Amino acid sequence: MKNFLLGTVALIALGATAPAMAADMAARPYTKAPAYVAAPIYNWTGFYIGGHVGGAFAGNNNFGGNNDGRFMGGGQIGYDMQFSPNWVLGIEANYSFLDSNNNGFANSNPFTNRGLGSVTGRLGYTWGPAMLYAKGGYAWADTAFTNGFTGSMGRNGYTVGGGLEYLFTQNWSGKIEYQYYDLGNGAFTSPTGVAFGNGRNEEHTIKAGLNYRFNLGGPVVARY
Repeated sequence: MKNFLLGTVALIALGATAPAMAADMAARPYTKAPAYVAAPIYNWTGFYIGGHVGGAFAGNNNFGGNNDGRFMGGGQIGYDMQFSPNWVLGIEANYSFLDSNNNGFANSNPFTNRGLGSVTGRLGYTWGPAMLYAKGGYAWADTAFTNGFTGSMGRNGYTVGGGLEYLFTQNWSGKIEYQYYDLGNGAFTSPTGVAFGNGRNEEHTIKAGLNYRFNLGGPVVARY
């Protein structure tokens, strides 16, 4: 009986002190759930329009063999479609005015290119805001005879090239580009009617450009 009474008293005492002990325990701190990590995937899909400046250099096979550079400037318009996380397919129309005061030939040059145009497709590979691309397609030249020469000259041909484009914002991008124009052969007759010679009509161009992009939907965001 004595042991029973001592056990009962001990249980009553433990029951009385348990709430106080629970109150003295520190509250479990609140931990905020980790936020999603958003990784931007730049969206190249959409129309764009822009301008460029640079230089044009006649090919070594051109008449006269002089490939001194000439200033060029113009504009471009195009459309890109991003068809996977890293690949972009596009089409672009481009026209460049050339400085005809320094035509790159001898003083008795038979012709001069006053402008270069092209319609090309392009394929690009992107990483982050940068895109490396290749392009190629149809090319033509606004070409005129000079100093009384006549004959035939290459005005239509093809162009190939490539460049690097970078998105500064989702709507603005800059690019550096090389483009080669092969416009065929030309044959020239002097003002006196004597056959004067022949040569190719080709140009190498290097330009820097700026595009405004009418993006169709803003940047894509991947969440992890």
